[in-house]
Amino acid sequence: MGSQSPFELPPAVRELFGADPEFSDDHEGASGGVVNVNGIYWMKKGPEAVAEHERLTWLETQGLPVPKVALFEADVLVLADAGVASLASAEVDSPGAAMAEALRRLHALPIADCPFDARIDTMLRLARRQVEDGLVDAEDFDDDNAGRTPEAVLEQLIAERPEVEDLVVVHGDYTPSNVLEGGMLIDLGRLGVADRYRDIALALRDLDDDFGPGEVAAFLAAYELSEPDQRRVHYYRLLDELF
Repeated sequence: MGSQSPFELPPAVRELFGADPEFSDDHEGASGGVVNVNGIYWMKKGPEAVAEHERLTWLETQGLPVPKVALFEADVLVLADAGVASLASAEVDSPGAAMAEALRRLHALPIADCPFDARIDTMLRLARRQVEDGLVDAEDFDDDNAGRTPEAVLEQLIAERPEVEDLVVVHGDYTPSNVLEGGMLIDLGRLGVADRYRDIALALRDLDDDFGPGEVAAFLAAYELSEPDQRRVHYYRLLDELF
């Protein structure tokens, strides 16, 4: 990307970056419109950046490790680089166990104190909007949903909506690339109160894909979940297809 920002920068952000900043979108887990700046900052813009700033501010009051907000102006969020790798690439003894330990800390937060709602009715409304606005990339579906339409996935989600939710504070996109070595959580724009399986389902999926069944077993042991509810695992994996 070089020295050209992908969007117009607010004055305070331009001042922070200096006269000749370097922008790059070539980085680990490149997703969510995140841009690396000068090798020391991460920048996002838009509604997702606003949502993440709100959640970072709240999580900091709860004592969990989160990235330092270097600047927030208009709808541009700038985070300081934490200086450590994510569990997708860090050399740790067990990525599965590390993910479980960080998740247990998050899921232990009191839901009464969390102002962000991510319960299933809220997520289905958002999913419908995603589908109606043409924002779902069906080409990016998991292999077991290949060839399906977003409309068909949404119809199944509505028909199979779980009757009970085991509510905790969830991350909402809990993958190895969103947990840094040491347990810091990043990419928090979907955080809110929801069924714990919203996180468990994605953790199991990505650990299996990236590291194999041994790390799935390590995650389950450290999270103290001996027999996962496969119906809810499948449901929340399917829900993630629309986001």
